[in-house]
Amino acid sequence: MNETHVTVMGNVATKIDHWMSPSGVPVARFRLASTVRRFDKREERWADAGTSFYTVWAWRSLATNVASSVARGEPVIVRGQLRIVEDERDGRRYLTADLMASTVGHDLTRGTAAFVRVARAQSGPHLTHGPAPAWPPAEAHDAAPFGPSGGGGAGTPDAAPVAAAVAVSAPGAGTDDDEPGPEPLGTPR
Repeated sequence: MNETHVTVMGNVATKIDHWMSPSGVPVARFRLASTVRRFDKREERWADAGTSFYTVWAWRSLATNVASSVARGEPVIVRGQLRIVEDERDGRRYLTADLMASTVGHDLTRGTAAFVRVARAQSGPHLTHGPAPAWPPAEAHDAAPFGPSGGGGAGTPDAAPVAAAVAVSAPGAGTDDDEPGPEPLGTPR
């Protein structure tokens, strides 16, 4: 009832992970990098300050649409519920900031996009707007530390019939060493 809703602007930092949950619900996740910019009066120019990373989770039709529309490096705006998750792996404690997305869209102050409405010809649990599955998802804890496995990211209007065209992959199937992961507690910035 008292959920914390936030809106975060940033860049997609990883490829989109997209798969079907055991109950048949489409799920997508990606890392979002949000960098603070400050005006340096002494240098008389804008400069980057700290960067915050969020793991964005999308469910059902939003997951399918994100996987077919969003690609790594693109500027997006995400609105959703903020959850801070504490985890322990290999004897180290980690904190991650997760966003349960209700809306994801391109940041049109930084470019253009072409919208294509997806027809809802089917009915089923993955197309309804019911509550998201229980949190945290079991699939996330069975996977290796966050590593995208590809799938989606077409970003073109031709990608509209996504239901059959989106590649579905298991979470954590592949990793890229240059992609940000959760930071251990106490890690200096």
